[in-house]
Amino acid sequence: MSERPRRTKVAVIGSGNIGTDLMIKVLRLSERLEMAAMAGIDEASDGLARARRLGVPTTHEGVEGLVAMDCFPDIEIVFDATSAGAHRHHATVLAAHGKRLIDLTPAALGPYVVPPVNLEQHLSAPDVNMVTCGGQATVPVVAAVSRVTPVRYAEIVASIASKSAGPGTRANIDEFTETTARALEEVGGAARGKAIIVLNPAEPALVMRDTVYCVVGECDQDAVRASVRTMVAEVAAYVPGYRLKQEVQIRPIEPDDPLAPLTDGPGHLVSVYLEVEGAAHYLPSYAGNLDIMTSAALRVAERLASR
Repeated sequence: MSERPRRTKVAVIGSGNIGTDLMIKVLRLSERLEMAAMAGIDEASDGLARARRLGVPTTHEGVEGLVAMDCFPDIEIVFDATSAGAHRHHATVLAAHGKRLIDLTPAALGPYVVPPVNLEQHLSAPDVNMVTCGGQATVPVVAAVSRVTPVRYAEIVASIASKSAGPGTRANIDEFTETTARALEEVGGAARGKAIIVLNPAEPALVMRDTVYCVVGECDQDAVRASVRTMVAEVAAYVPGYRLKQEVQIRPIEPDDPLAPLTDGPGHLVSVYLEVEGAAHYLPSYAGNLDIMTSAALRVAERLASR
């Protein structure tokens, strides 16, 4: 019998919803990663309490507490599930110890990574950024269209349940829109990008919905649709609740259309409607916005560990 591969030890900073869901995913789903520690700043948080019940070493003294733990020298990868401001401090502290960082905040100190689009290009980066939930859901679609025809403009609208937007998300709304828009351009390949987030207060809570608009010129419409379907399948391989709500729509942009100034000659609007349902490992199934972030981060960590 062949020996099982050595597991790479990882830590999570942040004991909120995202950090706790990520910890549970590592424990339940990963054969390559081992949860070595969880660090938070709220000793009474449910995340730290749950980690202790699951046998994961914890500290409520943040990144400094993590560095002081006996297990710290063996940890190779650290997930940061805190905030953009906190990540800047964490990155400085952890870089001095040579730790690889997977950043789930909008800080974007390192390169944007969307697993099916550009993960292989950034396997050596010391700090990779997971963009945003909207970015993980929509950048792959823009990239899929860009592979077939130039995208002159991309606009995305991410609608998430208000209940799934915790303090971190609400405090980083501006960073969300700016980071997602940049990723539509830098990773998705759009000449211009725009992002909008909507916190939906509906009861019962609705799952994450994403709308992607791409302004393109003359193109092979069947090839665009096929490219999008292929990309959706690639994302669904690690986010099972990720799916198209209907067939990709493509229509001509008429001269009097508000989008006409964005075209250079004949233009078309590609519209893609997505739904992201969470796996409910820790969070409710409507929180697909959080699930897609933790699933993407897990995908990146497992690829790094496989090296």
